[in-house]
Amino acid sequence: MMQGMSDVPEAPGSSEEVSFEIIASAGQARSLAFEALGYARDNNFVKARELIEESKKESLLAHRCQTRLLTQEASGDHVDVDVLLVHAQDHLMTAQLARELIEEIINLYEIKADKEIDLRGRCSK
Repeated sequence: MMQGMSDVPEAPGSSEEVSFEIIASAGQARSLAFEALGYARDNNFVKARELIEESKKESLLAHRCQTRLLTQEASGDHVDVDVLLVHAQDHLMTAQLARELIEEIINLYEIKADKEIDLRGRCSK
């Protein structure tokens, strides 16, 4: 669900600060997604889904930082694009892609686990 522009916090003093916020939140989102993958590998799908939801929340924080910069630029207050900001954007995009792929892998682990349970049930009869 998309948040309204009123939900976007005020921009801090510099794009450098925003860049660091994006990097921190995106990094946490990525870490949580990979942690979720580990739980799915161990067939703990409840914990895996919880961590994916936490990952999404962290990703949303990074996205809100990005939106602050876009809003600032759109209002006529130019945002300097430097290497740090480019790195932050790259970090966010790769974290989002990782989470999306990990969600699909978790689904596959879950399907595999269900089939193994079904197969065990058939073999025990």
